[in-house]
Amino acid sequence: MNYLESLQQRYSVKKFDPAKKLSPEILQNILDAGKLSASSLGLQPYRILVVESDEMKQKLVPAFFNPSQISTCSHLIVIVTRKKIDENYIGNYFNHISQTREIPVENLQPFKKSIDSFMNLNSNEEMLHWNEKQGYLLLGNLMFAAALEKVDTCPMEGFKMDEISKILEIDSEIEKVTVTLALGYRAEDDVFQKMKKVRKPNEKLFKFL
Repeated sequence: MNYLESLQQRYSVKKFDPAKKLSPEILQNILDAGKLSASSLGLQPYRILVVESDEMKQKLVPAFFNPSQISTCSHLIVIVTRKKIDENYIGNYFNHISQTREIPVENLQPFKKSIDSFMNLNSNEEMLHWNEKQGYLLLGNLMFAAALEKVDTCPMEGFKMDEISKILEIDSEIEKVTVTLALGYRAEDDVFQKMKKVRKPNEKLFKFL
């Protein structure tokens, strides 16, 4: 199956088969694809929480407005975005670049200066919005990789922020739950899988200049 066929088969699953679980190998492939996601300036201002225990999924059910996916999925991915990027975070980032590429951190000062300048030009609210955009780039990679692995997904924003943060012990002063992604295999009686995919026709979507 090529990638267009995989994407054609993809839809936002409303009910998973709870008896079917992702293998550790396939789950890790999907997570690795997320790790390789594009991220502006390479900062990756997010974390990925992987909820796999049935106990934790059941705790999270009341935090979602449409809980059927949470109660039946194999795994739930929670993308948590940093609210601010401080000097400590940037310093650790450049130390990591230095170690990975085996170059002195001093050689990276021009790049660091450009990042510092960008940060100073934006308010905390603007930076949170920017950080969350990076989280959605990550989400796209995870969904694409899952489709290629023939794993079904459903991205979800419909949750109670305070409740999910409390259950997952997320410090809301530092981070924000941006979006979640349920992973698993569609249930045979999920009627949405038989519906034709509705997308704009090419002439309304694409414009060649």
